[in-house]
Amino acid sequence: MKFLDLAKVYIRSGSGGAGCISFRREKFMEYGGPDGGDGGRGGDVVIEAVEGLNTLIDFRYQQHFFANSGQHGMGSQRTGKDGESKLLRVPVGTEILDEDQETVIADLTEVGQKIVIAKGGNGGWGNLQFKTSTNQAPRRANPGQEAIERTIWLRLKLIADVGLLGMPNAGKSTFLAATSNARPKVADYPFTTLIPNLGVVGIDEVEFVVADIPGLIAGASEGRGLGDMFLGHVERCAVLLHLIDGTSGDPAGDLTTIIGELEAYGGELAEKPRITVLNKIDALDEEERVFLRDEIAAVAKGPVMMMSGVSREGIPEVLRALRAEIDDNRLRHRNAAEDDAGEDTPWQP
Repeated sequence: MKFLDLAKVYIRSGSGGAGCISFRREKFMEYGGPDGGDGGRGGDVVIEAVEGLNTLIDFRYQQHFFANSGQHGMGSQRTGKDGESKLLRVPVGTEILDEDQETVIADLTEVGQKIVIAKGGNGGWGNLQFKTSTNQAPRRANPGQEAIERTIWLRLKLIADVGLLGMPNAGKSTFLAATSNARPKVADYPFTTLIPNLGVVGIDEVEFVVADIPGLIAGASEGRGLGDMFLGHVERCAVLLHLIDGTSGDPAGDLTTIIGELEAYGGELAEKPRITVLNKIDALDEEERVFLRDEIAAVAKGPVMMMSGVSREGIPEVLRALRAEIDDNRLRHRNAAEDDAGEDTPWQP
């Protein structure tokens, strides 16, 4: 199994080293005084988003990650060595969830983003730190702080501009293969796509990323078929491209099924901008095209485009419509970021 988008990981930071109780003992030094050093600090467990990864398969073979503990303090005022931190490298788009798989701890959406998921313990003080004018020979030291141990889940959500939706065998993989250099498996039977695929699509000298996920069927939210386990990979998309098989026998019913599964999934997925396309029109005559388009438009309550992934008819128009939605989404995010920045700026006369 080369693709993995969910992994359970056990982590533990390093505990701090204990402080040392020591006194200086040298010739001709009758009252040397305390010289116990502090313990070293324990190592952190850090998670970083890096380039070049698109799966969590590495965490299938190693689930336990422990940072090193700090070294104990020593005499002659020597501080213990700090423990080495543990770095976990994950793909961009990885969510870090608590053990309940619901509480989101962090969402790493950019290259280089880091989070300290378990902080190492501080080292304990040696008896040198407790020396006072009234206590010249303290015989006490602090133990180091204990390590933090926890269980977390890593969930990968692919970063793409466009997400492909549709019933099995609706032509999603054919569309991705026709418009990009991606080579997903294409066959004349349902569920040929078993894992998400990414492809870079270009139109009018502008490129964007398209994500193809396995098809949905009625009851996917209840676990039928491959379920809705892959819908998380299109949650970050700016626009959804819903492909409807014009040769299925009930295109309008297919549209209703997919919309119902999106609403059952919850979140903002059902509210995302969606472009509805009647696919496989190369197998339909002109009268059938118009009839099915009008029937689907009545259910979708919006315009319906037509296309064929095999003959490439209508593909440029669909790509331009996707590009326009992506540009609008980026403009909205830019304006929202500028508004937030303006609110944070202190007023000046």
